[in-house]
Amino acid sequence: MPELPEVEVVRRGLVSWVRGRTITSVDVLDPRSLRRHALGPEDFAGNLEGARVLDVVRRGKFLWMPLADTPAPSGSSVPSGSSVPSAAPSPAVALMAHLGMSGQLLMQDPGVPDEKHLKVRLRLSPAEGMPEQLRFVDQRIFGGLFLTSLIPTDDGGPGGLAETPLPLIAEEASHIARDPLDPYFSFEGFYRRLRARKTGLKRALLDQGLVSGIGNIYADEALWKARLHYARPTDTLRRADALRVLDAAREVMTDALAAGGTSFDSLYVNVNGASGYFDRSLNAYGREGLECKRCAAAGRVSRLLREQFMNRSSYTCPVCQPRPRNGRW
Repeated sequence: MPELPEVEVVRRGLVSWVRGRTITSVDVLDPRSLRRHALGPEDFAGNLEGARVLDVVRRGKFLWMPLADTPAPSGSSVPSGSSVPSAAPSPAVALMAHLGMSGQLLMQDPGVPDEKHLKVRLRLSPAEGMPEQLRFVDQRIFGGLFLTSLIPTDDGGPGGLAETPLPLIAEEASHIARDPLDPYFSFEGFYRRLRARKTGLKRALLDQGLVSGIGNIYADEALWKARLHYARPTDTLRRADALRVLDAAREVMTDALAAGGTSFDSLYVNVNGASGYFDRSLNAYGREGLECKRCAAAGRVSRLLREQFMNRSSYTCPVCQPRPRNGRW
């Protein structure tokens, strides 16, 4: 699945191309991509047509676009108690994009032929030098689009990374924690909850309720950089260790973001259809049997191991990431 840097690359592209523009029409080519919108394609299109995209927001791997001049979906209520200035009425609804395994959001001109797996097309108001269509393409149909309500954040901070932060969050994303790239992320809160758990370190890093956006690839990369084994019990983790692994996660994701994300095939692309290439810089993930770069630089011989972990794989160096004696996970 796409990881946080891939989703942030898409968010930044959408901000440049979509923010401030009005959705003039909607074509639903495959209703399966709207299965999370319970009221169906007609309601989806009817609510979107004429709506203006105010911003593009991301928390963890969740992505949504707050909308103006769009009625709330049936059964929803406009959030109250928000600290949004009265001069800028609070948006009540957002267009949520779930990329799933293979979802793509692509900006295209009308003359560009439809992609093979095109599911939904949004036509946008004209803007000089900008493509007029936002297309949702999904080969495996695990992702989708739907309208969601915006609710106040529980901590009063912005819902996520955005150009104009508002203390509102998409309802479906309200259960996840902030991610390491979020300026409002609290290390103290993270460390307190981390120590309270009796689990392995990598399991904790993958828990989106504790810290969001760290997937399997970046967990392995962060643990390698921090010289910590994935099975290190969280209740024995010192503050310095927790800070080191969090800083490592932030560093590897920032590097991946600069490179356009980690792409292993053509599925993970930005809004212009270009793939990322951070996979060329990986130090641990996918390098089973290869030399540990850090050990090699120090004149040691060590080859990375691959172990089964939660129906996935974990890659570690047995020399600079030794398994803890009391590691149970």
